[in-house]
Amino acid sequence: MDRASIIRDLLVWLESHLDQPLSLDNVAAKAGYSKWHLQRMFKEITGEAIGAYIRARRLSKSAVALRLTARPILDIALQYRFDSQQTFTRAFKKQFSQTPAHYRRSPEWSAFGLRPPLRLGEFVMPEHRFVTLQDTRLVGTTQSYFCSLEQISDFRHEMRVQFWHDFLAHAPAIPPVLYGLNETRPSLERDDEQEVFYTTALAEELASDYVQSAQPVLLQGGEYMMFIYDGPGSGVQEFILTVYGTCMPMLNLTRRRGQDIERYYPAENARASERPLNLRCEFLIPVRR
Repeated sequence: MDRASIIRDLLVWLESHLDQPLSLDNVAAKAGYSKWHLQRMFKEITGEAIGAYIRARRLSKSAVALRLTARPILDIALQYRFDSQQTFTRAFKKQFSQTPAHYRRSPEWSAFGLRPPLRLGEFVMPEHRFVTLQDTRLVGTTQSYFCSLEQISDFRHEMRVQFWHDFLAHAPAIPPVLYGLNETRPSLERDDEQEVFYTTALAEELASDYVQSAQPVLLQGGEYMMFIYDGPGSGVQEFILTVYGTCMPMLNLTRRRGQDIERYYPAENARASERPLNLRCEFLIPVRR
């Protein structure tokens, strides 16, 4: 196995163990090298020191936990292996230029300071552009559920599929354009979870032909950054995680309050029974220019 492949496998392993002890001895044992050789090889392949990279990723994970959960700051600090809240606050302020408490309270979410996971090889940024939307009236159904940060990927995909299945249960065919409106907030009852509100919706002129019971829904106008995905519907959630975890920091964007918008254009002649369903997704995040 070449050195790049070794480091690539190690990066994947590190990403799933950031909340566990990661001393250089532990990491070197996993890689099968002396810690001195591993440090040198990691630096040569990635251009970064392994210890600094691990710390930056841990702080980035903690920043997401601050924004999406109500967990006490000390609990988050300890989860990501900081020995005290004071140590965590110093390190956090150095990376994000503000304290964890201020970061949590800010009405907007700046991507400044977030360190995306390293990818060896060229990362292809998805097609993206600023767009301005007008207020748009839709017809839809809003449902909610709770999930932990660890459940985001699989659970959100499962709930999205279930909600669309229920919404279109009596539709004669898949509509040409569908809207998913997503809003997340820390749970008021469980401090380690988030509450997700998801709206399945259609344009008013389509609703009577496809759904039998739904309520008026307002798609809020404003400035958005739109990212484009083309592929199977099963890949949408991973795409969204990449947008937030890599694209937003790379573009140094600031998310303002509002709902994320998923605008779907299923493949022509698509049928609800098809798996996977191929589609184009325009994923819009409310941003402040």
